[in-house]
Amino acid sequence: MTRSKDDDQTILNDGKEILNIELQALQTLEAALDESFVSAVRAILAMSAEGHVVVSGIGKAGIVGQKISATLASTGVPSFFLHPAEGIHGDLGRYTQKDLALILSYSGKTTEVIRIIPHIKRIGCVIVAITGDTSSPLATHSDIVIGLGNLEEACPLGLAPTTSTTAMLALGDALAVTIQKQQNFTKEQYAIYHPGGNLGQSLMPISDLMRHDDEHCVVSDTLTTREVIQHIANTPRRPGAASLINEAGILSGIFTDGDLRRLLAQKVDFLDKPVSEF
Repeated sequence: MTRSKDDDQTILNDGKEILNIELQALQTLEAALDESFVSAVRAILAMSAEGHVVVSGIGKAGIVGQKISATLASTGVPSFFLHPAEGIHGDLGRYTQKDLALILSYSGKTTEVIRIIPHIKRIGCVIVAITGDTSSPLATHSDIVIGLGNLEEACPLGLAPTTSTTAMLALGDALAVTIQKQQNFTKEQYAIYHPGGNLGQSLMPISDLMRHDDEHCVVSDTLTTREVIQHIANTPRRPGAASLINEAGILSGIFTDGDLRRLLAQKVDFLDKPVSEF
């Protein structure tokens, strides 16, 4: 099949059109954001000391809800996701009176979502809805409603959740980050929830990585290389290096396993010579 530049340009134009549709939706959402957003933020702040934000939604809204829950949890607000279908089959016991239910449904009429609302209200949770229809059953039975408005889906059929889920996701980020700012959430606090990976390592204080006390091999730089190697071998947790200090107790150098390997490769007489030479 021959590919023309016109075909490539059509693909590029389609991509830009879809992004533009979603961009306009976000701009409309920003302009329409009102006191309901403030109420939702204050409600989450009020419960975050003792309760959880329990996020629910089904289908694409449920997938977005999982991301919102994860973002809240990583920025200091205890949260977990509960699938509505699992909720009506026994998992409603996860809710407590101290929790807040954050429910996502663009139509506001999703059967599985509507079925759990009476049970959540019976438990006594505050219900915050994110929906496109502020007169829907979900909105009618919620304590706080954040409306997304009537959005045009980017799907050419107008059916696949695209623009609506983008708006939900952005609104979830807005909630989480606004709450983070209100709580003066610090880098140090953020690091507690992100101990792994490059992000965790970049936020970890150096004191968490340092060796302390007898796990840190510190020896005089007047010792022989053989003696230093023996000290390294006898230090707990195998440090693989020794810090060398002079007569004044000031750091004068470091001898590592790498230094030892290089000396062995050079086949020089080094074991009984002062380590300061190497």
